[in-house]
Amino acid sequence: MRCSEFLGTPMTRKSKALTGEWRSSRAHEYSFPDLVTSLNKVVFLRYHPDKNANDPKAADMFKEVTFSYNILSDPDKRRQYDTAGFEAVESESQDLELDLSSLGAVNTMFAALFSKLGVPIKTTVSATVLEEALNGMVSVRPLLLGQPLSKKVEKQCAHFYSVTITEEQARAGFVCRVHSSDKSKFKLLYFDQEGSGGLSLALQEDSAKTGKVTSAGMYFLCFPVYRLDQTMNSVAAVKDPDAAFFKKLDGFQPCEITELKAGTHVFAVYGDNFFKSASYTIEALCAGPFMDEKESLRTVETQILAKRVELSKFETEYREVLVQFTEMTSRYAQEMQEIDELLKQRNEIHASYTTAPPMKRSSSRSRNKGLAKEVKEDGQVRDKKSSVRDRLKKKKWYNIHLKVDKSKPC
Repeated sequence: MRCSEFLGTPMTRKSKALTGEWRSSRAHEYSFPDLVTSLNKVVFLRYHPDKNANDPKAADMFKEVTFSYNILSDPDKRRQYDTAGFEAVESESQDLELDLSSLGAVNTMFAALFSKLGVPIKTTVSATVLEEALNGMVSVRPLLLGQPLSKKVEKQCAHFYSVTITEEQARAGFVCRVHSSDKSKFKLLYFDQEGSGGLSLALQEDSAKTGKVTSAGMYFLCFPVYRLDQTMNSVAAVKDPDAAFFKKLDGFQPCEITELKAGTHVFAVYGDNFFKSASYTIEALCAGPFMDEKESLRTVETQILAKRVELSKFETEYREVLVQFTEMTSRYAQEMQEIDELLKQRNEIHASYTTAPPMKRSSSRSRNKGLAKEVKEDGQVRDKKSSVRDRLKKKKWYNIHLKVDKSKPC
């Protein structure tokens, strides 16, 4: 099926049409960069919202094709589709990618707010940048091996660099790393060179916080190396707190390209901040002097793969024990309640062995009320006695009884 035929199919069948063509044809035998190039040329640039602001059909089409692209560009999801078909890939597991250059100020502000709150928001490279690269309209500056270069790139813009390596350096391995000391968000991009002189996006690495900096790197060491997508299964982790641990290594996936050939290669640093420019330092290195590091990386990544398998088995055991623990906790509370009830009944039976009339029990409230009344009456009596004494004292003081002898003159 040609791309034009695919774009003419009904909207509800577009994702199935593209993924179906992937299965029925020999498309999966082509390299990953070839697939990305085809999608960039025909779909992403033609139906991107930037070019179809007032066309809702184009927007829906772009979403459908993006959904299919997310399946075909992910090796794990692609294997799921090849094994069990379109329905095997859940639509809710597809991460939404935003092109910040196409958002207004208000939407960008909300996206930045959600990102600050910890919601993982995946962003995509601006269609304008991809189109300019594809048409050969970008400025590419040389980057020398072993000489770091510090720059500042505007948001949703890119700086392009060319690196030339020899046959010996290609066999030894090649590394391109970028870091930002002010923790800017950026993307490290690798482009394939087209025969027409254009550049098509082949690889992309998002920056991640590593200590006091944000960094991203591409490692072409002539053996399988892996990348860790930290945003995978983020929705599942929110729904289940334990999933944040058990799904931690699910994003540990092999890189599509493991080695570079001798010649000139093009990389780019894309500013991915929401509002401000991104400061960065880019460095290209030959891996020849880093033989110990290469072996250490191979060993550690092998251990991580083994740990991922162990973690999957441990999750099964943990879930089973957790269910048992929940049941035991519930039974504990139920048993405690039943025991307390039986002891209460026993005490009541013991108390029934008597011939004395049952005592009338007054509530604590009535007892308190009666006590308050007695205290009040006692206070009134004391007040009355004191008032009588005071009157008597006054009478004795003012009504003095004087004996007068009337026979004596005054």
